[in-house]
Amino acid sequence: MENNINNFELLSSDFEEDRYSRLRLIPWWDQERLKNATIMVVGAGAIGNELIKNLALLGIGRILIYDMDAIENTNLTRSVLYRAKDVGRYKAEVAAERATEMNPDVKAKAFIANIIDDVGLGVFRRMNVVLGGLDNREARLSINQSCYKVDKPWIDGAIEALNGFARVFVPGQGACYECTMTETDWMLINKRKSCALLTHEQMEQGKIPTTPTSSSVIAGIQVQEMLKLLHADRHLPTLAGKGYVFNGLTHDSYVVEYQRKEDCMSHDTYEKIVEKPWSARITALKDILLEIRNELGEKAILDFDRDIATTAKCSCGEHKDLFTPVHKLKGNMLVCPKCGKQMTFDSMHSIKGDEDFLDKTPLEIGIPLLHIVGGRVGMQTTYYEFTSDEEEVFAEL
Repeated sequence: MENNINNFELLSSDFEEDRYSRLRLIPWWDQERLKNATIMVVGAGAIGNELIKNLALLGIGRILIYDMDAIENTNLTRSVLYRAKDVGRYKAEVAAERATEMNPDVKAKAFIANIIDDVGLGVFRRMNVVLGGLDNREARLSINQSCYKVDKPWIDGAIEALNGFARVFVPGQGACYECTMTETDWMLINKRKSCALLTHEQMEQGKIPTTPTSSSVIAGIQVQEMLKLLHADRHLPTLAGKGYVFNGLTHDSYVVEYQRKEDCMSHDTYEKIVEKPWSARITALKDILLEIRNELGEKAILDFDRDIATTAKCSCGEHKDLFTPVHKLKGNMLVCPKCGKQMTFDSMHSIKGDEDFLDKTPLEIGIPLLHIVGGRVGMQTTYYEFTSDEEEVFAEL
C-alpha cells in the first residue's frame, strides 16, 4: 500500500513539473509546434489582451505585438494585462512584459508601429498566423493584402457591446477580408483616407462600446482557430473563408460562409521572393537598382507597393522634401513655411534611375525594414526582400 502511495506521489510530481501536460492529453496536440511558432498580434486593446494571454498560456514561442496607443484608464475595465500603474505607457510594451511574466517560455516583443506603413512584408512572411484585434477597416484591409502577398493566414476579430465575430482568411481557401467588404465599408475607408491631411483628433470616429466578456469569447475562438491552422496536417475543420458570429444578448451563435470574389484585388500573391543581403536602413537605392538591372536587364525599374510623397511645392516658389508614404501625410506637413499657404506635392511609386535622391536608402523614403520590393521589366516582376534586416527586427526573439 505504501509503495502505491509513493508511486502515485511520484507520478503526481512529474505531472505538475510539466506545465503543458494537460494540453498534451489532446490526441492531435503537438506542443513543439507551438514552441516553434511565431505569431503576430495586431492591436493590444480588449481583444488583443485576450489573444496575448491565450498565446502565453499555450506556450507560443515568439509573439510580435503591434500597437501605437498608450494605456488609458478606460482600458483597465477590459484589459486583463494592464494595471493602474501602467496608464500612460504603450500598450504593446506592457503586454509583451506581462506575456513573458505569465510564461517564461514565451518570447514577446513590442512594436510601436503603424501596421499599414511601418511593417515590412518580410515580417508577415515569417509568421505562422496573424491575429487581428482592430476597430479599423483600413488596417484590416492592409493586413489582408500583406498576408495574401506572402501566402499567410490571418484571423480577424471584432466586438461591440455583448456581440462579436471572428473570421478566418487563408489564401486559396475561400473568401478574403476584401471579399466580405460592403459598399458601406468602402465608403468609411474612403472617408478616413480623405481625412489623411487632418489632425489625429479630427480623424477619430468615436469609441466603440465593448466588454471584457465579449472580447474573451471572440479572442478564444480566434486562438482556437489558430491552433487548428498550426496543426493543419491533422485535417481539423477550420473557419477558412467563414465567420463565427456571436450574439451575447441571447447567446445565439452561427457560422456564415463568405462568397469569394474572383476579381478581388487582394488575391495578389508574390509567387517567387528572392532574399537579398540588402538592408532598408543601409543599402542605397542606386545600389539596389544597379543589382536589379544586372539580373533583369538595363530596362528594369524598382517598384514599391505604396505611393511615396517626395516634394511639396507652394505657389510662392517655396519647396521642401517630404519623403514619406502618402498615407502618412498630415495637414501641417503641407503648410508652406514661408507664406503659410497649403502646398501641393509630387509622389512616385517607382525608381527609374534618373531621380536626384538615389543616394537615399529605402528607409529614408518611407520603405520599412525587411520589406519586399519589385524589380519590373514590362509586365514581368521579380520580388526582392531586404533580408539583412531580419536580425534587427527579430532581435531578442
